[in-house]
Amino acid sequence: MGEFQISNRDKLKSWKEGPVKQSIIDFLNSSIEEGPNYIKPEDRIATFDNDGTLWAEKPIPVQLIFLFQAFAKTAKNNPGLAEKQPYKALLERDAIFFKNAIEQNPSAIKQLEVAFAQQWAGKTPNEFEAEVKEFYATEKPLKFADNFTELVYKPMLELFDLLKDYKYRVFVCSGGGRDFMRVISEETWGIYKENVIGSASEYEYKNNALIRLDKVLGGVTLGPGKVEHIYARTGRLPIFAGGNGDVDIEMLESAKFRLFINHDDDEREYAYKSGAEKILKIANENEYTIVSMKNDWKNIFKE
Repeated sequence: MGEFQISNRDKLKSWKEGPVKQSIIDFLNSSIEEGPNYIKPEDRIATFDNDGTLWAEKPIPVQLIFLFQAFAKTAKNNPGLAEKQPYKALLERDAIFFKNAIEQNPSAIKQLEVAFAQQWAGKTPNEFEAEVKEFYATEKPLKFADNFTELVYKPMLELFDLLKDYKYRVFVCSGGGRDFMRVISEETWGIYKENVIGSASEYEYKNNALIRLDKVLGGVTLGPGKVEHIYARTGRLPIFAGGNGDVDIEMLESAKFRLFINHDDDEREYAYKSGAEKILKIANENEYTIVSMKNDWKNIFKE
């Protein structure tokens, strides 16, 4: 007997019947039933990448638009930054840099993280959050929706709900900015702010105010850094993990159930393999659960 009874198929309405949906249900059922696959409730950790796993990352990840706009404005007002990265690349419209940033190349992300920390140094959390909210209110996607938060994948939100029914704690772990994601995490994903893991600035509480410093907290949350940050936050490795890019390989390897999102639907979203060549090969060789957006999802975006 399991711990509780769940009407699984009512929970994954946007998932087509088939081996992918069934493998998720079978794993979750086995994790609560007595036997070799049982997972204690306190160990039920589920972690997911953000860009390309929870919402659309093409033609460019949402946060990069926010950062590029801020950095470009700063560079124009401070000519001394013209020869310093990433400002130089932005001013010169360096196609290689943009490609590396979009595909989350660690070297490009490190440069962006340093600039990110410096950009809002001295700001309070509320001041930064106000800028992010203004960005969401004024900037619109190029395709599909009226607002970026409407580009969240409906099947993944349904999966979050199902995991919670099985007493899994759901975390988002991304190379993107933790505080940027926290602004929309509760309303959009149904995930508490404290369950968002990502790149972040250090803070200092001084003179009755909490302010951002010009330093990055910890290492980059990409590749092995994702596993390191997850463990630092939870004290555990994930049981269930989902991702879509090469920077998610280590996070998926550290989990028992590995969900890979394959972008193969150019009509309803985008079809691409760039930045995912390695993980797609690993997923096929190691029998990960591979989601075909084209074949396994009835709907892609939130209504």
